[in-house]
Parts: sequence; C-alpha cells; structure tokens
Amino acid sequence: MKDNVDNYLDDLAKKVIKDTAIETPSFNFTDAVMSKVSKLSVNKSTIYKPLISKTTWVFVSIVFLVVIFYTLSFGTQTESSSWLSKIDFSVLSTKEVLLPSFKISKTFMYAFVLFGIMFCIQIPFLKHHFNKQYEV
Repeated sequence: MKDNVDNYLDDLAKKVIKDTAIETPSFNFTDAVMSKVSKLSVNKSTIYKPLISKTTWVFVSIVFLVVIFYTLSFGTQTESSSWLSKIDFSVLSTKEVLLPSFKISKTFMYAFVLFGIMFCIQIPFLKHHFNKQYEV
C-alpha cells in the first residue's frame, strides 16, 4: 500500500516538474541579493561584553588587597578569637555519625565558607547573563 502511494507521489512530482517552465532571474539578481546580504551582516554584528566588568575586577582587587594588608598588619601568629572558633563541631565527632577524630583546620573552614559565598554570588550573575544572551 505504501509503495503505491510513494510511486503515485513520485509520478506526480515528475509530471509537475516537466510541465513547469524554467524561470530565469533578472539581469541584476545577484547584485541585489548580495547588497541585501551585506546590509544584513552589517546590522547584525555581535558586540561581545565580558561577564565581569572592569569596574567589578577593580573592586574585587581592592577588596583582596585590603584583606591582605589587614592580615599582614593587624593579624597575629596565633589568633584564637575568630568567629569560626565559636562554632561547635563536636556534634560531628559523635559515635552516631562515625567520625571519631575528625578535626577541621581553620584555613580549610575559611576556604570552604569563601567558596560557598562565591558560589552563591556567581549563580545569579550567570543566570542573568544566559537569560540576557538568549533573549530575542
């Protein structure tokens, strides 16, 4: 059944193609098309903008330098009154959790908290960037 339909459509397409006259384009067809193409390519130029602007990089650099300067100037070798030392991690070392002698260094904890903060800041920026990129 399907072969009959395909043969019928094939014969019909051949008949339509034989009966139609060949059309020739006008004298300046190529020039007209190329001028329209060049206009389209000029109007649709993409402007690339960085995800993080220069002012944001300057702000991040200044904050980083201020933190480094503060640590070198006012920090001590053994600082015992940090805000992370006030958190009680003894809950993790109970026998129910099966971490008997698990100790977290202060450096690791600061790095982990900073990573979490930066991750939470980047998500809205990236979401806004990709939403803006795919807008029509």
